[in-house]
Amino acid sequence: MSINRLMIGRPEVGSLEGQMLIAMPTMGDQRFSRSLVYLCAHSAEGAMGIIVNRRSKSIKFTDLLVQLEVIGEEDAIRLPPSLGAVQVLRGGPVEKGRGFVLHSPDYHAAAATLSIDPSVSLTATVDILRAIAQGAGPRRAVLALGYAGWAGGQLEEEIQQNGWLTCAADENLLFDQDHASKYDRALRKLGINPAALVSEAGHA
Repeated sequence: MSINRLMIGRPEVGSLEGQMLIAMPTMGDQRFSRSLVYLCAHSAEGAMGIIVNRRSKSIKFTDLLVQLEVIGEEDAIRLPPSLGAVQVLRGGPVEKGRGFVLHSPDYHAAAATLSIDPSVSLTATVDILRAIAQGAGPRRAVLALGYAGWAGGQLEEEIQQNGWLTCAADENLLFDQDHASKYDRALRKLGINPAALVSEAGHA
C-alpha cells in the first residue's frame, strides 16, 4: 500500500492541498454526485483526493483486518469496541482495491506517512492497521478504499466549469460518522443553503 507514486509533487502557490472539494449539481460525472473530497495532493502534475462522505456498506473495518491477515479470525471478537468507530469509506473510482488511511497527526511512520497539513496525515501501509488493532494507532482515522485522481490541469478546468466548490477542511467533516450530513455541512461552511442550491440547479 505504498503512497510514493501518489505523492505527485509538493504543494505550489495556489495549491488546494488540504482543502475540501464539494461536487456541484452541475458535475457531469455521476460518480461524484454529492461527493465531498479531501485533497491529499495538488500540484501542476495533477491531484489526488479521498471521498470522505461515502461509507462502504459491504466491508467492516474488523473484517478487513482479517482479510489482510493483520489479525486472525479468532482474534476479531477480542478487539476493543473502539475499533467499530473506524469507518471504511469508498474513497474514489481509482484503484478501489487499495487502502488509504486518513488520520490525526499523532501517528507517524517514517517514509510511510505523508503530513498533508498540521491536523491531517495520510498513511497507506499495513503497519498503521496493525497499530490501530493494537490500540497504538492515531486518535482519529478513516480507511478509504480507492481514491479520486486528476491529471495535470484537469481539476482546475473542472473548477472553472463550476463542477466543484472548495472549502476549508475540519476534523468533523473528515472523521465523524454522520456521512449523510457532511455534504450539506460543507456547503453551510460557505454560507450556502443546500436547498437553494438544488433549486437553482433544477432551473439551470
